[in-house]
Amino acid sequence: MSEQPDPSATLVRLRGSIDNIDAALIHMLAERFKATQRVGVLKAEHGMPPSDPAREEQQIARLRRLAAEADLDPEFAEKWFNFVVAEVIRHHTAAAEGA
Repeated sequence: MSEQPDPSATLVRLRGSIDNIDAALIHMLAERFKATQRVGVLKAEHGMPPSDPAREEQQIARLRRLAAEADLDPEFAEKWFNFVVAEVIRHHTAAAEGA
């Protein structure tokens, strides 16, 4: 008869994995925002609008496709992207106002 794994130990292991993934996500988001802030400065310096609706639509379609391939809800991926883009546009607008 095989022994069942300790559920408490399994929970600790799974939570450790989640914590590592969360840390990686935070670092990736920080890198993403560093890049988008550079884009915002570039746009401000050249009088370009803070948002690019055509680019955003392309990205939504791309991310929905990637989400479906990764077995992630495409609706969630789109909501996440829209949340991030709203913050990016806020940064770009601030850069334009500061230029």
